[in-house]
Amino acid sequence: MKAWVLSLALCFCALPAAAQMAERARRAPVAGIDLVTYHTDVKDVVVLVGAMPAGDAFASSGNGAVPTLTGMMLDRGTSAQDQFAIARQLEDVGAEISYAVGPQSLQVRAKCLKKDLPLVLTIIAAELRAPALAAAEFGKARQQLIGMLEASLQSTDARSEEAFARAVFPQGNPNRPHTLEELLGAAKAATVDEVRAFHAAYYGPAHFTLVLAGDVALSETEPLVAQVFAGWSGGQAYREGAGAVAAVSTAPASGGAEIRIPLADKTSVSFLLGQATDLRARDPEALALQVGTAILGDGFTSRLMSTVRDREGLTYGIGAGLFDDTLTAGAWQIDATFVPTLLPKGVASTRRELQQWWQGGVSEAELALRKRGLIGSYFVGLSTTTGLADRILLTIQRGYDLDWLDAYPHAVDALTVPAINAAIRSHLDPAKMVMVEAGSL
Repeated sequence: MKAWVLSLALCFCALPAAAQMAERARRAPVAGIDLVTYHTDVKDVVVLVGAMPAGDAFASSGNGAVPTLTGMMLDRGTSAQDQFAIARQLEDVGAEISYAVGPQSLQVRAKCLKKDLPLVLTIIAAELRAPALAAAEFGKARQQLIGMLEASLQSTDARSEEAFARAVFPQGNPNRPHTLEELLGAAKAATVDEVRAFHAAYYGPAHFTLVLAGDVALSETEPLVAQVFAGWSGGQAYREGAGAVAAVSTAPASGGAEIRIPLADKTSVSFLLGQATDLRARDPEALALQVGTAILGDGFTSRLMSTVRDREGLTYGIGAGLFDDTLTAGAWQIDATFVPTLLPKGVASTRRELQQWWQGGVSEAELALRKRGLIGSYFVGLSTTTGLADRILLTIQRGYDLDWLDAYPHAVDALTVPAINAAIRSHLDPAKMVMVEAGSL
């Protein structure tokens, strides 16, 4: 038996004796923030991850570029210090802080030594609560975003992802993006006053989750967070939205839409095939569909990789997964890249494997192997402080109690072939899927 198989098998067999992670975590409301502290045996290092509802979906009918521009302004100085003074403090202690804006959330990430946690938390609190939002820095951020969007207009991946999401998510769904052209126009028209108004309306402790993992002392973390965020108010809840497939006017009589996006002089074509689902990650049948999808398209042992890539040599990379289902019902899709000359064969092969999987389902042998892999990779992911912090945040965002950290491997282990095949047939239909091709067609 190969070493990696033995390792996963040992992990799988030891499942009932897995550490009770929920018992080691402390979760409490502190200064209006949902704070989770998790002490690990990693000495002297602390990882911080957090998320608040302030993503692109909150632009609503306003300027679609403003949420991203607001996030880009956070590390450009506060009302008390300019960005250079803050950067010097972080560099002096080797600490890192970053922000990113997604469809629904602003995410904050940081890493530092235990002794520097008060400094890092103080800076994060100042940047979130009182960013300078200076006009000169806003102009630089806006130009940076314009450059990024102009580059995305020539990206086969960006164009295919935009077209797919707009085809499967209806108007008003939080997962439905603006077009890149719309965002580019919005970025050019955005003003610093709009950013200031967005910050005032959406930034606050309400629905803000903050996770600290590593060498953290429970008795010290909560008072520190309470101190630096004291008196902060505001914030709004995440957006809800239906996951039903949108009516696409380009749909042929035979089934789902086929969207082709010609881009000149591209060495490969980005290919997407899928549909919106009616499932959030925490819904009862979601885990069964996730595991069934992993058998189809997750990793080198999946059906798509072993057939379309390894046996037929039609692509270097192909996979399948569920996306955008953390907060709302999301989407299911296959993604791949094909050389233009191999695109017809690649599409035909992919559709064949999808149809066989959908009609015939998965086998007992495939499920047993995939269970070992998923459970093994789950524990491996929790072996790092960053992986642990990320998993805690994701668990909370999906609406689970922290007990799910311990329950997840058992839930995977309990899945059966009939349950997985029922989930596949109940929530997917290849005849209704949207196909997108972007590149030199």
